[in-house]
Parts: sequence; structure tokens; C-alpha cells
Amino acid sequence: MTTHSITKFLIIFNYFLLICISAKRVNIQFTQLLESSVKYVQFYDRLSNDFTQLLESGVNYDVSIEVGEGDVNIYKVHSIILQSRSPYFKKRLNEITFNDDHVKGIKLPNDNHIKVIKLPDDHVKVLKLPNDHVKVLKLPNISFKVFDVIIKYTYGGKVSLETLENSVIFDLLIASNELELDELVEHLQYHLVNDNSLWLKSNVAQVYRTSYQVKNFKIIKDFCNDVISEYSDKIFESENFHSLPEDALISILKRDDLQLEEGKIWEYTIQWGKAKNPNLPTSLDKWTSDDFLTLKETLNQCLQHIRYFSISGEDVIKKIFPYQQLLEHQLFLDINTKLITSNLPISSLVLPPRKLITYIITDEHALEISSWIDKKETSYIENNPYEFKLLVRGSRDGFDVKTIYNICDKISNTVIILKVEGTEEILGGYNPIEWEKNNDRSVKTEESFIFSLKTANLKNSILSRTLNSNYSAIYNYPRNSRLSFSCALCLIGNLKIENRCYCMANLVYSKPIRSDEFISSLSSVPSEKSLFSVEEYEIFKISPKIKE
Repeated sequence: MTTHSITKFLIIFNYFLLICISAKRVNIQFTQLLESSVKYVQFYDRLSNDFTQLLESGVNYDVSIEVGEGDVNIYKVHSIILQSRSPYFKKRLNEITFNDDHVKGIKLPNDNHIKVIKLPDDHVKVLKLPNDHVKVLKLPNISFKVFDVIIKYTYGGKVSLETLENSVIFDLLIASNELELDELVEHLQYHLVNDNSLWLKSNVAQVYRTSYQVKNFKIIKDFCNDVISEYSDKIFESENFHSLPEDALISILKRDDLQLEEGKIWEYTIQWGKAKNPNLPTSLDKWTSDDFLTLKETLNQCLQHIRYFSISGEDVIKKIFPYQQLLEHQLFLDINTKLITSNLPISSLVLPPRKLITYIITDEHALEISSWIDKKETSYIENNPYEFKLLVRGSRDGFDVKTIYNICDKISNTVIILKVEGTEEILGGYNPIEWEKNNDRSVKTEESFIFSLKTANLKNSILSRTLNSNYSAIYNYPRNSRLSFSCALCLIGNLKIENRCYCMANLVYSKPIRSDEFISSLSSVPSEKSLFSVEEYEIFKISPKIKE
């Protein structure tokens, strides 16, 4: 082997050894990193406990925080921790300047207390805090319960919400935002939305008002928007509705997805305006022209977002006519024109009807159902002549048949839509007769029908009309928690969990709406395979639209 070859071999061998050693070091370092990561969690817990004990002891505190009004609670805390954790405290505590004696001090409004930090010539900070030179911060608008959670989070990085009422947690959210504790603000929003949604829904007006005004409450605001869309009546019926600021109310009135009759939206808007003017006479008969003018000025920016031409004729007479002085003359004239002769042109702006929000059917499905109601040979393609007003939704109102009777009592012209659990079938029926919650009865009608709507698994919808007028087409039996279209489509008990709904061969409707394997033969007891439960259901009131 030549000298050159030996040299080359040694270089390669040394390089290989270097790689091996490096790999071993990397492996050792990686192992140490994993071990240190485990220890880091342990260090964090101890660090959190140590800082919490520092808070509890108050040793070397340099700031005194007074919380609440009257009988205040005093917290002895440390400015360096507050400044590190909260931009709000950092700004408040950084209002400090040097004087000629190298004394760093700040004077708070209405307070002569000064925070003193003496700097000797070697510029090493020595903190001297006599009892009469402690900086005092006053937070009268934050309760003791709320601030106690905040200060423990600030020191220890931990939050316990289990024992707090929901209203206190909401106050904690507001205070955390004021103190610019962004991490806590986000956590509290998710906590309220995920774990306390019922409380948010019950107080949606108060929550929406706050979220509308606070930019950082996006999670809460998105939740409120979903509630307003799905449970529109909740915000209008909330005890805090009248306290909504005008711009928040306008943002609601502009929405296309409010699931309420336009006449009700008008009523709620009038109520809000009256609440802003408590001196108006209680009885409308005693109102003067000046009283109407006062209300008109209050509602000036709100009334332009009402969909007047979507209000039913009955509601126009009962609800609009008494307040006609609030409307411009031409608008009121056009409302009357549409009410009397709907085909005549008008000059007022016609806002579009609010949109149907459904979890089950599409616009195409709604057009098809409307064409069946009108007994058309072909389905409507556009311009649905009917308004579908959502009355009941299982996931919102409950799945018990008694719920349907309670909500739909005395309401006629309804269509029920069912999404069958496990099969993706969409079944339903149209009832032109009123449902009655206090009366067991069966009713004959030639106008009802049942159906199965087309889906990915069903190419064409199935329509089944009444065939024999000698038999009852609608079974209205609230005492037995039973609602059915003869025995062709039967809904019993809790539609979601009891698995008692079924379709059976019958003498009333022209054809079955399910495949043969899921149709029970005509008997007193349905077959086991015909039984099904409901994933979701919706019931709509069907009303003719007012033509533009």
C-alpha cells in the first residue's frame, strides 16, 4: 500500500469515527433533551407553586391593589410579575420618571402614594418600600371573586372555574379582556361555548351586546350569531333585549337568516323603541302625534330593515296599521296596495324575504314540496310561491312527539321532514289540518300526502297522495304520543331514542315511500325491520308569499 493510499485510508477512517462520535453525541443529547422535557413539566409545577406562595405571603410586595367598592379587598403584589404577565399593568406601572435624586416614582390620580426605587451610584437597583410608599392601584369595577381568579392565574398560571357561577365566569372574561390577558380570554370563551352553552343561550342578548362591542370576543360572537340564526326568538325574548344598543339591533335586523315571522320582528322592534322612551303613554289610544314622532325618531335607522312585504295580511292590519304614523306615506300606501292587489307595481324598495334555514332539505326539495301542494305535474324550478317557516327542530326543541303537539297546536298547513337514522332517507308528510294537543282524533282529508325526497341513494322523489277518502288520513293522538299519516308513516314517542317509528302498508295513501324491505305488512304490530329512529326532524308552517 502506497503512502498516498495509507493517508487516504486514514482520512476516511477518521471521518467515519467522527461521524460515529457525532451520532452518539446527538443520541445522548436527544436523550438528555427528552429527560429534560419531563423535568421541565415538574419544574413548571414547582415554579407555579412557588409563585403562588409568594402571592399568599406578600413578601417584598411593592404594589397594593384595592378591589371592589365599600368593603374593599387588598392584595399585596409585585410590580415585576404584573408587568411581565399583563400589558395593562405594564402600561400602568411604566408611568415612572427619574428625578434629580435618582428616585423613580409615579403619582396615581387622586392618590399621593409614590412607588420609590432608589438607584445608588453603581446603578444596582435597591428596592426600598416603607409602608407609606407603596403604590396603590384601585379596581372598583372588578369583584373580589373575579380578581381572585385573575391574580392567581397571573402568579401561578392556573385557573379553577368549577365552583364559579356562569355569570361570574362571564364577568371574569370581561375583566380579563380589560387587563389584556389574551390567553385567559381565549380559554374562557372556549369554556363558556363548550361547557356552558345553555347559559349563553339563556342570556344571549346580554352576551351578544358585549361581544358586539368587544373585538377580542370573536369566539363568543360567532356562537351568538349561530344562536340568533337557529333560535331567533331567544334574543328578542331575552330580558336584556331592550338594553341592546341601536347598532347591535340593526346588525340583527339586517340578517337574512332570522327564523321568525316578519310581523313578530316588527313587534319586537317597536317594543325596543318604547323601552328607549319610558315616558310614552302605556295605552296607544292616548298617544299624540308628538308621541309617534318621538318613537319614529328613535327607530329611524331600524325600521328601514324590516321586510314589510313579507308580513302577512293579518299582521299588517293588526300590527302595522296602529303604528302607520311611523312609516313614510308612500311606503304605507305600497303596503296597502300589495295587500289589496298584489299585481300592481309599487315604488318602495322591496327587501327579499329572509332565507329558509334547514338542516335537512335543500331549496330544490322545498320547491318540489311546494309543487305537490299546488298539485303541479312538474316541479317548480325557481320563485317558490310558499314561505317555509320553521316551527320545530328536534336538535333544538326536543324529539318527543308531545313537543310537536305543544308547539304546533292549532296550526294548519304544516310539513314534517324526517332524516332517518342510519339510512340517509328523508321522509315526510304534509298536513293541511290543524294539529291539536288536547284532542285525540283521526281526520279525513284529500289534501294530505307523504313522501320520500331524493338523495344520493334515491334518484327520484316518491310522492304518495291520499287514495281513499273513506278512511282517515291523519291520526292526531297526543295522549299516546302518536302522530301519523294513517299507518303509512307513524311517529311514536321519542323519535330519536325509542326506535318505534315505522311505515306500514295501508289503504289510504297510494304507494309506499320506503323500499319493500322496510315496509311492514298491514297488521296491528309493525315488523322489527320496519322500525326506525330519527336523526333529525323539522316541521314548517307553509304560507303563500306576498307577491312583489
